Amino acid sequence: NMMNFKKYLVPVIVLVAVFALVGAGTAFAIHSWGKYHWNISTTQSSESPLVLGDNLTTPAWKASLASASLDWNASVLRNQVIGGTNTNCNPILGRVEVCNATYGENNWLGIAQIWTYVGRSGHIAQALVKANDTYFNTPKYDTSEWRNFVICQEVGHTYGLDHQDEVFDNPNLGTCMDYTNDPSTNQQPNQHDYDMLTQIYAHLNETSDGGSPGGGKGKKPAGVGA
Repeated sequence: NMMNFKKYLVPVIVLVAVFALVGAGTAFAIHSWGKYHWNISTTQSSESPLVLGDNLTTPAWKASLASASLDWNASVLRNQVIGGTNTNCNPILGRVEVCNATYGENNWLGIAQIWTYVGRSGHIAQALVKANDTYFNTPKYDTSEWRNFVICQEVGHTYGLDHQDEVFDNPNLGTCMDYTNDPSTNQQPNQHDYDMLTQIYAHLNETSDGGSPGGGKGKKPAGVGA
């Protein structure tokens, strides 16, 4: 029962990446997002893929999610996009809900949020991805390149990945997990992302969180470009 189960969940602090801020950053050889990951093995995710709930309101956003789903399915953690009607973008246990709305001038283009089970396992229970149409309704960001980049990055965060690089104006790494002012060549994951996920999901997990089996999502953002 979801009501009773809520006591086993604790929200993770939101980490925000704001593209409007240009300056010194960091490159990461290991770019897992702390210890956070789904309590599912690669075999389990092949048999029952992680659900990406499509609550997006435009064909352009739906196309970006479909592209991100296909790209991330080249990794060891499999997913499937399922249409939803979650207009309030509420988290749903065991799923990643993906939404867009005008969230205001808050300096982020996209944000991912995860809830984890209480304990030291770092297992994700549920997650949200939000795209901010306040910015995407402007000519600067109303492009497939920016939409693809942001959705790819936020879904990657919900898998348990951090950024590979947090410098905005250096050469692109060819991955959506790289901060940039020009997303044209950062549209998809790269091999480093896939290798990191192989490492994160190399072990066989168990259902030991005091509630339902694996499921959950991540919390993390992409920001506004200069």
